[in-house]
Amino acid sequence: MLKTVSRPWIGHWLLAVALLHTLVSALMFGPTLQAMWQQGLFNTVGGDALRGAVSWFVLFGFLLALLALAITPLERQSQNQALRRLGWGTLALTAVGLFLMPLSGFWLALPAALALLLKR
Repeated sequence: MLKTVSRPWIGHWLLAVALLHTLVSALMFGPTLQAMWQQGLFNTVGGDALRGAVSWFVLFGFLLALLALAITPLERQSQNQALRRLGWGTLALTAVGLFLMPLSGFWLALPAALALLLKR
């Protein structure tokens, strides 16, 4: 029988970070996203480095949300071995992000990564 956790928080935390990330992308890159939208989105990045960066910024928010949605049921069912594996991956990704961009929102993923690693 699987043990259940009454108050999972790590997946919820990461989902909130993902939503914040997506909101920030709209605020910071609104004009670029609007121009891409007006051109029909399809093939609007091309060789434009800014549009490429904006696209990855937006897509990362969605990927983080998917990770959060995967973590929440694992948390509820106390699947700690799987959570620790995800924790190592999340920590590695966070560490690389912080190394490349210390003044960024990657700090918000650090509590979740460490909590995943400390699951017993």
